[in-house]
Amino acid sequence: MPKTLKDIKHVLDSNLGKRLTLKANGGRRKTIERSGVLAETYPAVFVIELDQEENSFERVSYSYADILTETVQLTFFDETSGSMALSGQ
Repeated sequence: MPKTLKDIKHVLDSNLGKRLTLKANGGRRKTIERSGVLAETYPAVFVIELDQEENSFERVSYSYADILTETVQLTFFDETSGSMALSGQ
């Protein structure tokens, strides 16, 4: 798992356009699981376009600090090598 915000942003930049599964802390012992594509990265946040069959809204954004504090866990799927986890594993 990357140790700094800069490292996290660099890893996400290299995975733009890849499919992923998102696990996020929803509060009150609730975990949210969604799937989609990493669409964009900005200096402080990243944007995920969600699959429309499963979700009522199109996009979500999180900060790099959410990954650092393990509030958000991303698992990227790569067709050639299987899946790889970014954080929390």
